[in-house]
Amino acid sequence: MMETTPEILESILDINVKSPFNLSQKCAPFLIKTQGIIVNVSSIGGQRPSGVCPAYCMSKAALDMFTKCLALDLASHKVRVNSVNPGVIITDFQRRAGMSEENYAKYLERQKQLQPLGGAVEPIEVAKTIKFLLSDDSSFVTGQLLFVDGGRHCLSPV
Repeated sequence: MMETTPEILESILDINVKSPFNLSQKCAPFLIKTQGIIVNVSSIGGQRPSGVCPAYCMSKAALDMFTKCLALDLASHKVRVNSVNPGVIITDFQRRAGMSEENYAKYLERQKQLQPLGGAVEPIEVAKTIKFLLSDDSSFVTGQLLFVDGGRHCLSPV
């Protein structure tokens, strides 16, 4: 937290909270007319705190609550609102953030130990979950935070 400047915090909140809020507000009239569906992409960090990235976790917690509130707000219009909350996803994000190959390998190995199903989330798993939430197979699902994290959200903090 001590390294998070007000500018960094503002940027994180702009991306993770204000953008979904503004987009939902702008799209709501069309979504109401078409009985559309909103799927927010949050994170396990919204429900499981981390001392490494408190601003990020705080922003995702806000997005999770927004998802639930918006689901209630739009339910009478038959608009469904849910969230996908992935755990660690295998991408190049850590490499682009400056993590060395050696540290990245250690990081992924540690993730295997932290998730009951082992490993880390593949991007396709998140995409399939979003596809499910956008389909008629989830026609009576709204206000849900759907974790795609190998069961990690079930564990007690370590």
